[in-house]
Amino acid sequence: MSAKDAFHEVVKTALQRDCWLITHDPYPLQAGTFDLAIDLGAEKVIAAEREGLKIAVEIKSFLGPSKISEFYGALGQFIAYRAALSIQDPKRVLYLAVSSNIYERFFVTPFIQGLVQQNQLLLLVYDIDGEVIQQWLPSTNTDNTSKTC
Repeated sequence: MSAKDAFHEVVKTALQRDCWLITHDPYPLQAGTFDLAIDLGAEKVIAAEREGLKIAVEIKSFLGPSKISEFYGALGQFIAYRAALSIQDPKRVLYLAVSSNIYERFFVTPFIQGLVQQNQLLLLVYDIDGEVIQQWLPSTNTDNTSKTC
């Protein structure tokens, strides 16, 4: 069994606080003969469902020395998971979860923003200390202004 990302429980708690029901921890993903859940390494996929919306969340901590190298890996993983998910569960939408610290220091740079847009990455930005979701990017119907579950 792979180790969980450093912020796995933070994101899980944030989703639950945002009225999501955790349905899989991890979400098993198959692509032909490939078991992609194993390929997560230290990362896990959480699947959640709320109000008929289904999502899968890939959590990345970006704690290593090279943020750009970690981004390359996260981008490739996101693209592969999205392709496999479109076959296995086409109604489930994939998000990449990143902390607000990483988003504000790295993801807002023009080069990274261009790659995010070009590759249609969906981001879930969370606050580590508060264990809450700060934003869904681009802003979508996953936003929930009423936090009454």
